[in-house]
Parts: sequence; C-alpha cells; structure tokens
Amino acid sequence: MKFAQPTYLWLLILLPLTVALFWLAGRNRRRALARLGNPALLARLSGSVSPAKRRWKQALILLAQFCLVVALARPQLGSHLELVEQQGIEVVMALDTSSSMLAQDLEPNRLERAKLEIADLMDNLPGAQFALVVFAGESFIQFPLTSDVGAALMLVNTADTNTISLPGTAIGDAIRTGLRAFNERSTGQRVLVLFTDGEDHDTDPLGGAEEAASAGVIVYPIGFGNPAGEPIPEFDAQGNLTGYKKDNQGNTVLSRLDEATLRQIASITGGEYFRATPGGQEVRDLADEINALAHGDTEGKMLIQHIERFQIPAAVALAALVGEFLLSDRRRGRGGDGREVPYA
Repeated sequence: MKFAQPTYLWLLILLPLTVALFWLAGRNRRRALARLGNPALLARLSGSVSPAKRRWKQALILLAQFCLVVALARPQLGSHLELVEQQGIEVVMALDTSSSMLAQDLEPNRLERAKLEIADLMDNLPGAQFALVVFAGESFIQFPLTSDVGAALMLVNTADTNTISLPGTAIGDAIRTGLRAFNERSTGQRVLVLFTDGEDHDTDPLGGAEEAASAGVIVYPIGFGNPAGEPIPEFDAQGNLTGYKKDNQGNTVLSRLDEATLRQIASITGGEYFRATPGGQEVRDLADEINALAHGDTEGKMLIQHIERFQIPAAVALAALVGEFLLSDRRRGRGGDGREVPYA
C-alpha cells in the first residue's frame, strides 16, 4: 500500500479535534440541563435520548472523516504494466528580462524582439504545450504548461525588466527552473528554448545544461544582440531616455552577446544555437526542427501504473454519513396500543 498524495494524511489531526468537540458539546449539554434544576423535567428530557445511539452517531462521523482523509491521500495497492504512447511536445520558453535586454541592436530592443519571436514560435508549433520562465538575477515560472496560446501570449507581453527586481542574468538557474516546469509523467519530447543575450553571472549555465541533458531535455538557445557590444539605455519614470548605463568608473557599459556559451549549452543537450535576426527566419527554422522531433519516433514506453484504491474509503465514508443521518439518537418506547413509538 502506498499513497499518491501522502501530504493529506496530516488532516488526520482533525480526528482528535472532533473528539474534543464532541466531549465539549456533551459537557455543555449536561451543564445546561443541570441549570434547569427540576428533577422530573430532567428525567423526561434525558430519558428520551439514547446515549448508546448518540455514541454510534459520533463514531460514524469519525469514521467518515477518517475515510475521507484516506481517500484524499489516494491509496494505491497493486500495479500493472501499461504501454503509453509518446504525447505531444512540451516547450518551455525561458525569457531573459535583465536590463541588458533593453539594448537596441535589434529593433525595437532585444526584449521586445524576443517577445515577438516567442509569439512566432508558438504560432508555428500547433498542438504543443507551452510554459514560460522569466529570469534576470533570479528566475520563476510565469505560467505552467498550457495549450491556451491566447492566454499565454497575454502573459508573455506583460514581461518586462521590472518583472524581477534582482539584477543580473542567471542562465544556469533559468535552465534549472525550466526543468521543473515540465510534466514529470509525460513521455513526449521536451524542449527548452532560451531567449537571451547569453551574459551569465556565475550560475553555471553549462552545469544547468548537463542537468537538462540528463533529464532528456533539448535546449535551443536564441542569442539576441551584437558580439561587439551595445550600450544599455536607461529611462525615467515616463519612459524617456536619460542616458546609458555606466560602471563605477563612469564608463559606458556594453552588453555583448555571448555566443560561445550559448553554443556550448546547445551542444551539451543535443540542440542547436540560433542567432536572432531582424527577419526572424531562425524561429521558423527552429519550429521546423521541433516539429520534426514531435513527428519522429513514436514508440511507446512500458510504464508501471499503480492501481488507485481511493474509491473504497470514499464509499465507506459515504455509507457512514448516510448511516449517521438515518440513525436517530432517540430511545424507542411503547404507546397505548402496544406499538413501539419514539419518545416525543
């Protein structure tokens, strides 16, 4: 016996709490009766109630609670082998939103060009599922895998250099975050597309690529920018250009496309590096390659499928609740004609 969602078993702590509530309710009921002070009335009020039936009703409620928690934890007993065919392709897109992506060596700037290429890629991969990771000095999943392209594009367009406050470009961390966005149960091809200028700040991008390769994920980097370098513009609150980013010595900072690192990432994972161009032909070439992966070898896998048994405790819980509802806590007496009737 194993549980698919064992975290729910913590809810069993509700059982002693329910017992305590029953005890408090009984104590309060006895105190209320004692305040009446009329022995004859007390005998009549308490005589119509069966303590044994009341305890049975409470026991059925506790049984129902226990079984519902067990059902939520999804008990599994037994297993069988099942042939599972490969599913549709999953594409996780990692978008660099660091300030260097504001450089204007691509129109209107690297970041906006990257978002246009994401939209183009999604349009050229019908039937795929997409997730988005945004990263700068840290990374997070902007939205999980979805086939709703319209909703996904709305979230893509909201990404900007203010999405993540921590400065930097953590490509290695972005790859590791992207690996968490894939469906662990999927048997289809998994692809991670990096949209970045490649300037990583000490997060071991090649180590991240090796982790992706071990997980069977192919990484396709698309490099944005100029290897010779481009100044990073700075804007005021109204969006007006105020100058260019400078270092502590007052020199203008140039952001350079690091193609060497991006090529190594692609090579480690079996992918291919593409350089962003104004025409965007690289996105269509990438889409053709990913579509070829999706329609390639579709041999199935033999997977061990555990047999769900949650139906049993769920049925017991339902039966217990119905029994508690139907069970009266009143004693049965005899009327004037000899028939058994409940006390009033």
